[in-house]
Amino acid sequence: MGEATNACHDVAMPLSRSRPAALLIWLAVAAVPAAGCSDDQPDLSATDGADAQEMTSSAGGGVRLSQVLSGLEGALLVTGRPGDSRLFVVEQRGLVRTITAGGVEPEPFLDLQDLTEASGERGLLGLAFHPEHEANGLLYVNYTDFDGTTRVVEFQAPSAQGPADPASAREVLAVEQPFANHNGGHVAFGPDGMLYVGLGDGGSGGDPEDNGQRLDTLLGSILRIDVGTPGAGGMPYAVPPDNPFVAQAGARPEIWAYGLRNPWRFSFDQLTGHLWIGDVGQDEIEEVDRIPATGEGAGANFGWNRFEGNAPFDPEGRAVTGGTATPPVAQYGRESGCSVTGGYVYRGEAVPDLDGRYVYGDFCTGRLWTLNADGDPGQPQEITEAIGGPLTNLRSFGVDNGGDLYAVTGDAIVRFTAS
Repeated sequence: MGEATNACHDVAMPLSRSRPAALLIWLAVAAVPAAGCSDDQPDLSATDGADAQEMTSSAGGGVRLSQVLSGLEGALLVTGRPGDSRLFVVEQRGLVRTITAGGVEPEPFLDLQDLTEASGERGLLGLAFHPEHEANGLLYVNYTDFDGTTRVVEFQAPSAQGPADPASAREVLAVEQPFANHNGGHVAFGPDGMLYVGLGDGGSGGDPEDNGQRLDTLLGSILRIDVGTPGAGGMPYAVPPDNPFVAQAGARPEIWAYGLRNPWRFSFDQLTGHLWIGDVGQDEIEEVDRIPATGEGAGANFGWNRFEGNAPFDPEGRAVTGGTATPPVAQYGRESGCSVTGGYVYRGEAVPDLDGRYVYGDFCTGRLWTLNADGDPGQPQEITEAIGGPLTNLRSFGVDNGGDLYAVTGDAIVRFTAS
């Protein structure tokens, strides 16, 4: 996400990075026009409604796309709500809207337009319903305010069918952003009941404040916090005692993993609990990262800004905090795209050919790939042609309560079904 620039950077060899045999650096077979060298992900607010693809297509591979809805404005995310058969869609301008069989309900589920605005990578960026939402009505949003500060705020929906109550707002977290881009913005509950929050490196190009490799800032990290327990000193959340940096002097204890440039969507495998991350690159490489659910991945350093994907990056050669970096499980270069859109491991029933596959894509080219989620990820398999061609303006993926998989393209939502 963000305003594209032409700032290219030389790379040096500042340190060694561990390269397990399972890591595969792959080259796409199909030729795609190379994207220009850019310092950032494209400006999502500038593409609303443009070139919406006709979304009913099939071409082998056992997968096709079926359009659910069009006519949205700057849609960034779609999700289910516990105990509710409807879909909920986030629009960057500050609205959470409800989708029924008859279309979009006229009354927003939540209206934050007085608190945020869609501008480049800013706006309403994330939504997560509490795992016990049916009982407590709680939900959490991630947005940037008019000063650019990231805010994670809790709201409550007092009834099963009605909207969220704006007066119920409780701020959970506020993080100042030094630049307008790389806000991350995703929030999701893990299988452990903790809330995970994704934050980019703070923006600009090359991470000038070195936030990706610092543990004294929340930027460039995925956080893990307990929003159901008050914290020490009046904090609106508690830090889980098994977070990896709780006992490390000078480190922010909320950090679960770091070394990220701009995690644009992460998700938990509903079966294994593994955490999958799409991290947007800068000049050359987009990457997919994974943190095992067993706990050994806690505290992972994914290397930015010393590495872009598996390639050394930083020309100043500054030292990495805390040893070697964790390499991605998959990556691709500018011959295939320029801005990864992280997805989901498919655990639904509608598309057997996707079972146990992590589905992700690229915003710039609309290409889609899958990885094996049950064991060694292996070589990415491209499904672009199987779904009928590139998915224009691919902003996000989402799942409903039944495990069905969706993609969001700014003004439309499509569902993955069997061909």
